[in-house]
Amino acid sequence: MRITGGEWRSRRLKGPGRTLRLRPTPDAMRERAFAVLRDRVEGAAVLDLFAGTGAVGLEALSRGAARSVFVERDRTAARLVEANCEALCGSSERVRVLHRSVQRALAELGSSGERFSLAWADPPFDSWQEGLEALAAAFSDGLLEPDATACLECPARANVEGALPEWLRVERDLAGGASRVVLLRRRG
Repeated sequence: MRITGGEWRSRRLKGPGRTLRLRPTPDAMRERAFAVLRDRVEGAAVLDLFAGTGAVGLEALSRGAARSVFVERDRTAARLVEANCEALCGSSERVRVLHRSVQRALAELGSSGERFSLAWADPPFDSWQEGLEALAAAFSDGLLEPDATACLECPARANVEGALPEWLRVERDLAGGASRVVLLRRRG
């Protein structure tokens, strides 16, 4: 697993190993998604939900994002995110790792007035709807800016379109084997 572009291009990240059950976003999928998101990343505040290894938020920072907030409820995975952040950007103020549930983190971030222009949710595939619900909540609670882009990584066969609230739309669908990344925006 490596960073695919930007300042830290080709730098390796620590992976989950055999004991931690994570499914990191494949390098090729991240590279493809960030090629599409290119103009939206520079200067962005990024919210990486179900962060796992932190690869998505770190990819965004490497490509010019202003800051990334990583949310991971598993203690071991949160430590892995911290280690990967430390290896690439030290104790930078550009990163923040929250070890808590996504719902709790969204409530905390919302009450503190934080706003994000880009969000990525990569929940376990058997509960991909949790990722969609989290992104929808982030939009409806004002945590995501009105023109923000939200990315949901989910199984290729997930019926995202059928589960969307009427005020969200699929902007782009990046299929890739067994998974896909669906880019979501507010309607209007």
